[in-house]
Amino acid sequence: MRTDRLVLGAFLALLLMVPAILSPYYVTLLNYIGLYAMVALGLVLLTGVGGLTSFGQAAFVGLGAYTTAALTTATDLPAWLAWVGASPWLTLVAGLLITAAVAVLLGSLTLKLSGHFLPLGTIAWGISLYFLFGTMQSLGGHTGITGIPPIELFGWTLDGGGEIFYLIWAFLLLGMLTTHNLLDSREGRAIRALKG
Repeated sequence: MRTDRLVLGAFLALLLMVPAILSPYYVTLLNYIGLYAMVALGLVLLTGVGGLTSFGQAAFVGLGAYTTAALTTATDLPAWLAWVGASPWLTLVAGLLITAAVAVLLGSLTLKLSGHFLPLGTIAWGISLYFLFGTMQSLGGHTGITGIPPIELFGWTLDGGGEIFYLIWAFLLLGMLTTHNLLDSREGRAIRALKG
């Protein structure tokens, strides 16, 4: 147990020094690794622990990203929704809520499938959302949305790879801790029991 804590402490110390000792290219690369690792955590819970195969995870990542970007850059939001576009943090929350609602809706339809049809259904939803985003000119087509303002944290603008590095890795470590605690709980054992 002591060795685990020493390794974790060394890893965290190294993580704190990364933007200072590595070039911007490697910091950006580590940012992508952190973001994709967050997606992989969800996939591990669904596939590795729950035993359900999903090939549509990227669609939900895209839906959350497009929702956040669209709300952040929109200038003509309806009055009842205008308060969301006032802060990138609020649009992140709105993106999460909309993605969760779509995931529940699509999951309620797709989880009725079994065998090989479940993975095929998730592929179909993923491809459908990809082409939906790509053909909507209001979302920038296949090039995406431009002009997204950087987020601020306690007055600090996170507009570069080195600045947002700590936020990405803090969320990843928080997600890993939450996943670990979930799997050690009664609910986690129930999720594992689903796999059989």
